[in-house]
Amino acid sequence: MLDPHRLTVFRSVVASGSVQAAADNLGLTSSAVSQHLAALQRETGLTLFQRSGRGIVPTEAALVLDAQSDEPMSQWGRLEQVVSDLREGRSGRLSIGYFASAGSAWMPSLVRRLTAEYPDLVLELRLNELEHRGPRPDLDLVIEPPDTPLPPGLRRVDLTDDPFVAVLPREHALAGESQIALTDLRGETWVSNDHPSSVGHRLLVAACAAVGLRPRFTVQAQDHHTAIGFVAAGVGVSVMPGLAARGLPPSVVRVDLAPPAPVRHLSAVVRQLGGSTAPAERAVQLLEELISHPSWSPRRRSAR
Repeated sequence: MLDPHRLTVFRSVVASGSVQAAADNLGLTSSAVSQHLAALQRETGLTLFQRSGRGIVPTEAALVLDAQSDEPMSQWGRLEQVVSDLREGRSGRLSIGYFASAGSAWMPSLVRRLTAEYPDLVLELRLNELEHRGPRPDLDLVIEPPDTPLPPGLRRVDLTDDPFVAVLPREHALAGESQIALTDLRGETWVSNDHPSSVGHRLLVAACAAVGLRPRFTVQAQDHHTAIGFVAAGVGVSVMPGLAARGLPPSVVRVDLAPPAPVRHLSAVVRQLGGSTAPAERAVQLLEELISHPSWSPRRRSAR
């Protein structure tokens, strides 16, 4: 059985690049760090470091062990947190994964309500648009088709569809329209508002291709808030999910798009493995109420 503390020391040496740096970071002596490394090598039967000049470098086996230990160490850390919660009398812990537009539109109100109902609940909030190693959050807000397969132990709750809208400078010739077509934006300078590999960007490009439109993305903002800033400055136009086009500045307006406009399908994926799921289930209920009654949102009055 591998010792988690020795693994922690080993990972610190790999990350910091030397025994002395790891010792400084961990508050240990360099001798203690070396002893932990030697013991780990005996436990694993692997050569984990090689001499290089006056220092050491990790072997290929060490790099593999370091990468593969991310998730187990994360789970071990989570177990330690559970023990700490039990010792200090806290009722539980709930991790929630969210994407950026849900973070600004829903998460503040959700967290306020949830912590009011579960005052001892410890919340862990994770932006899930970035690559994250480790266990899936207890409640994961996702952008994916409703027929996307799920691993065992997970349940999907469909939340809402999120149609894309056009975000235009207020002085734009189309700013006063109640609805426009994607093709009405042909020839415009477009501002990208998401990463090219994201689900939202792929949906937008596919919808444009379906109507014979190839947007000219002159500015690669790759996030909604920055893209809105470029539109406000008159640099171009942007097409983004409606959930992201909230709280717009006075110099910018949003205009609905006629079909076939792209639409994001938003869901909550709930873990059903071990422990009480009551806070997660309640969080889903609160999200459904928030979506049905957007007056919860403190930014509602800013949306068109």
